[in-house]
Amino acid sequence: MSGFSLKDIEKRMDGAVDALRKEFTGLRTGRASAGLLDPIKVDAYGSLTPINQVGTVSTPEARMLSVQVWDRNLAGAVDKAIRNSGLGLNPVMEGALIRIPIPPLNEERRAELAKTAGGYAEQARIAVRNVRRDGMDALKKAEKDNEISEDEHKKLADQVQKATDNHIAVIDELLKTKQEEITQV
Repeated sequence: MSGFSLKDIEKRMDGAVDALRKEFTGLRTGRASAGLLDPIKVDAYGSLTPINQVGTVSTPEARMLSVQVWDRNLAGAVDKAIRNSGLGLNPVMEGALIRIPIPPLNEERRAELAKTAGGYAEQARIAVRNVRRDGMDALKKAEKDNEISEDEHKKLADQVQKATDNHIAVIDELLKTKQEEITQV
């Protein structure tokens, strides 16, 4: 049958969940995490480069990140990129080493981050629903073109719906975990 593969649909839904996990690693919780700096791009050699491609990001302490910049001339650009990232971080430059203390989160910032996490989760849910719609459309077309019977259509549609429900449940669980992590003092 052309255009429909349950395996492909589940793979695309998994992709939406994986993207959400990646987004969540970039959300600050109050503990230092090397993934926190992943979304930051540094203006290096005339192009925007991910921070982990200009230096080594590590977590020497629970509330401290450090970036060992490989090219000393880029330290200023890395410092600037971190300051302008919107993460509320104030790096301290020590030559090619940049220390980034992770300040404790205040209540307002926690609420803001929890809301952001909710937005990320909603984007993931929408992505999963879009994949579901594509699958259902492919099934309708296959039945219309007499490639599958009405019974097969119903059976496969139930499988697509089950996959959708499972992926939405995973997204909701990830969100719940992340929001607890954020609001934990």
